[in-house]
Amino acid sequence: MRPIPLALAASAAVAGLSLAGCYDRDDAKPKTAPEPQAAAVLGGVDLGKPVRALGTEPFWGVEITPDALIYTRVDQPTQRAPNHGATVQGTVATFASSTDLNKAMNVTLIATECSDGMSDRTYPLTARVEIGDDTLTGCAAPAAMLTAQPAP
Repeated sequence: MRPIPLALAASAAVAGLSLAGCYDRDDAKPKTAPEPQAAAVLGGVDLGKPVRALGTEPFWGVEITPDALIYTRVDQPTQRAPNHGATVQGTVATFASSTDLNKAMNVTLIATECSDGMSDRTYPLTARVEIGDDTLTGCAAPAAMLTAQPAP
């Protein structure tokens, strides 16, 4: 048997200890999934569910779904943008994105009651939409509220 030089044996021992120090048994344990965050609520409206903003003169609408912001206007093509979620500060929620036609789109919802001026309906939120060079104002409510039939 051949003797191993002392320097080589010491280097091998240090290398082995270095590798042993890099392993943490807790890393092998499965990690628990993070708790899902609750959707923001603004003026009693759950922003995690579909919301519709709308306005008149010109007639326009923005459908806010969990995945997308969909802008429609009578005299323009429909534009879609990804929904990156709302930034909520106090009584204001802002959705910022960019449409498939490369226009910046910001939808701001404010927790103040609103009337569309054309009906007797009252909406729980006021809406402002900035898309490209246009700024539009209107009202917003849960989409389910707008599709529900009024009681006779």
